[in-house]
Amino acid sequence: MARPLWEVADVIRMAGKNLRKRLEESLSRTQVKVLRAIVQCRTAALGGHQDRCSCCGYEAISFHSCRNRHCPKCQVNAREKWLRKRQQELLPVGYYHNVFSVPHCLVPLIWQNKRLLFSLLFQATAATLLEVAADCKRLGAEIGFLSILHTWGQALQRHPHIHCVVPGGGLSLDHSRWISSHPRFFLPVKVLSRVFRDKFVKGLANAYLKNKLSFYGECQSLTDAAAFATLLETVSNQDWVVYAKPPFGGAEHVLQYLARYTHRVAISNHRLVSVSESHVTFQWKDYAHNNAQRTMTLTCEKFLQHFLQHVLPKGLPRIQYFGWLANRRRGKLLSLCRSLLPQENISTVAPNEPQFGRCPRCHGAMCIIEHLPAAQILNALHRMEYVLDSS
Repeated sequence: MARPLWEVADVIRMAGKNLRKRLEESLSRTQVKVLRAIVQCRTAALGGHQDRCSCCGYEAISFHSCRNRHCPKCQVNAREKWLRKRQQELLPVGYYHNVFSVPHCLVPLIWQNKRLLFSLLFQATAATLLEVAADCKRLGAEIGFLSILHTWGQALQRHPHIHCVVPGGGLSLDHSRWISSHPRFFLPVKVLSRVFRDKFVKGLANAYLKNKLSFYGECQSLTDAAAFATLLETVSNQDWVVYAKPPFGGAEHVLQYLARYTHRVAISNHRLVSVSESHVTFQWKDYAHNNAQRTMTLTCEKFLQHFLQHVLPKGLPRIQYFGWLANRRRGKLLSLCRSLLPQENISTVAPNEPQFGRCPRCHGAMCIIEHLPAAQILNALHRMEYVLDSS
């Protein structure tokens, strides 16, 4: 993919120090770290290393990445590494994709209690899939799946939802055989929606009774028990959205499919159209109108506020595993699943090997010959500037 014309880092730099300082006064410590990490990513400020091509001898200096999970530049390499690890977990079955969303009226409350309610979103989603799948009237099996949290919509609005990717079937409850799901159908979305709603609402009620929720600003009125009860009643009477995407192919397609959803950030650099000292224009897809491509222009301050509101609390995983794919059970039960399934050679098509570490001249392997501390690189750049000024 061609290098983008603009980056989120450019927005931060062009917005200027005064705006950054004003923003940082209202941000959490984690958000401030994200802001600073993005602007320093792959610059001399983080140091680097000198590389030499093992084939043609070409040499170059590479700056270090910030490796922050919210940085648009760092996610490609992290995603490729993660996807290659997942190759070992693929099964020769079809895969399904469900998306769980919450009513819009709950979004302000979720944003004031991110750590607690994002965790509840994961837990309610997982418990719903596990319970409905185990029901003998449905699949009657123990399933394993991974869940991915996204908190944004295409226009950077707040839209928390969970993507679940599930193999088409599971272990019988006594672990003696594999039970396959219908080739075009996994679990009924209306049932999933109802169970998911009930579990999330019950979790909210328990959190309220235990005084674990924070209320301020537009949610201040919910401190009143009657107002909170009214909110719960309102959302309990709504149909919650659980979207079942059409089933995709077997294991050979899973990695390419997952690459669309894992390690995403609120907006990629490739969606930025133009950046000035005052405004940012970016592309977004209008799902309500046949995925029409549109553009939106925001002030730099508003754009950064929208972007940073999707920074996750420190330590909260964006990708979680459940059922027999849970970390503590995966080693034993994944092998059992594989032994109960017909033995097939899975010819997975992994995403393209990232071009990092390849010579731009001959595409040979670049080898590190020297690590360069940030101070050494900055001193060298200052010396170069002095020579240029003198000339």
